[in-house]
Amino acid sequence: MREKIEEAVSTILAAVGEDSGREGLLRTPHRVAKAYEFLTKGYREDLNTIVNNAIFNEECNEMVVVRNIEFYSLCEHHMLPFYGKAHVAYLPKGKIIGLSKVPRIVDMFARRLQVQERLTNQVAEILQEILEPHGVAVVMEGKHLCMMMRGVEKQNSYVTSSAMLGSFKSERATRLEFLNLIQTQAY
Repeated sequence: MREKIEEAVSTILAAVGEDSGREGLLRTPHRVAKAYEFLTKGYREDLNTIVNNAIFNEECNEMVVVRNIEFYSLCEHHMLPFYGKAHVAYLPKGKIIGLSKVPRIVDMFARRLQVQERLTNQVAEILQEILEPHGVAVVMEGKHLCMMMRGVEKQNSYVTSSAMLGSFKSERATRLEFLNLIQTQAY
């Protein structure tokens, strides 16, 4: 994988008129290849390894919310970064997940070429699948460099996407409780 990316970066450098033999660019293809390996590692991660048996039987019937999870991803349309915060909640039905696993799941899907809408849905759907809770809610707020540094050049715009499953979709009070909780200032 790394060699192919290095070759492609060298081709891009030549296409934009740069000299890939110039001192500052000598190792650029290698550095970019390493960066892309990291930025796309979600394709090579395994959900079972991430969760690592951290699903526990627990009679908890109140909402669990993990909010302000930082995420970084690459837009699949321009391969430019988008980043922001994810807020994730679920309403347990006999099973809970180790809290650190929620951000790890967000990262697994974020570290792929993405669109924010799909990323939001993937996080919600996988939690629904592995926990079988009463419902799952995910709200993501992102800033997209493809909108900020090219195209419409709107630096202060951000995108909000949401996925509501189960009781978060069917019960207005549950949805509103979640939305109110993610608006609340912590500390």
